[in-house]
Amino acid sequence: MTIDHYSTATAMLEALRHRQISSVELVDMHIARIEELDGTLNAIPVRSFDRARQAAKQADERMAAGGTAPLLGLPMTLKESTLTAGLPQSAGIPRFKDYRPDVDGPIADSVFRAGVCLLGKTNIPFSLADWQADSTIYGRTNNPWDLSRTPGGSTGGGGAALAAGMTPLEVGSDIGGSIRVPAAYCGVYGHRPSETAIPRSGGFPTEDLPNPTFLMSVQGPLARSAVDLELLFDVLMGPEPGEDAGWKLDLLAARRQRLADFRIALLPPPMGVRASDSMQSRLEALASWLSRQGAHVAEAAPAFDMDEYFKDYLRLLSVMVTIDLPREEREAQAAKLRETGDP
Repeated sequence: MTIDHYSTATAMLEALRHRQISSVELVDMHIARIEELDGTLNAIPVRSFDRARQAAKQADERMAAGGTAPLLGLPMTLKESTLTAGLPQSAGIPRFKDYRPDVDGPIADSVFRAGVCLLGKTNIPFSLADWQADSTIYGRTNNPWDLSRTPGGSTGGGGAALAAGMTPLEVGSDIGGSIRVPAAYCGVYGHRPSETAIPRSGGFPTEDLPNPTFLMSVQGPLARSAVDLELLFDVLMGPEPGEDAGWKLDLLAARRQRLADFRIALLPPPMGVRASDSMQSRLEALASWLSRQGAHVAEAAPAFDMDEYFKDYLRLLSVMVTIDLPREEREAQAAKLRETGDP
């Protein structure tokens, strides 16, 4: 098996287990890729190469001794806002520029226990609040497919790093598209899980402990294949600290095994927002291919008012993203939105 920068994480792990490549070699291959490309992309501004090499050496020794772990010896990255001991966690906010937590959050703890070698942390926009990754601290991340375009946000650095072959896995966070948008813009896979499937704490500076009153924001995997999403999801899933007794994840098995047995719905353009002609043509080509494979494909949509649903979503989102602002600042933002006609 030949391993390169675009191999899946699953293939890299298989090669590691069969001694076709060492963890040190795999880490060095990714470091060389970062050093070659990231000057123009600026996807991984926080680098922990020495730490990754040390972890790789230890992983090779563990594997030689017969040790195993789900991601043992695999290099990967984390979003800059992820709580990780000794590394910056600013979320792009200048007042947190020099903040270095001294503990790992549940996400970092899970991946380290699984055996990963952390290459670094990926770029984000100010306060994780944009569909790009233009940070006041680290600068702008560019899309590897077109440097004049954005990779999306707020997990924009992670999406760009995956698309450029600089990491096989990434963990992002999402309250309004911050996993899904970079995945779409960069042509990779992202999964926004249900709210309690993966711990939510540790995804923002000083928010280290579980907060059951904070809704909508989740952390989840990004990868270059759907199989790799499941691989990382299985490592990350679990309860928040202290919620062990009441937590349970009981996912139903797939009801069908053959593509021809599935019913597939195509969502009509919501609220009249139609995709570009090039994107729409690709969607139609996919629908035609699925039909030829025997699947039942038809246009369908949930039976509720999408406009009203979207307004309710925006109200709740506005509450969540301004919850820690002074009342005067929240009211000033609301007044500015009303002036523009935004409800």
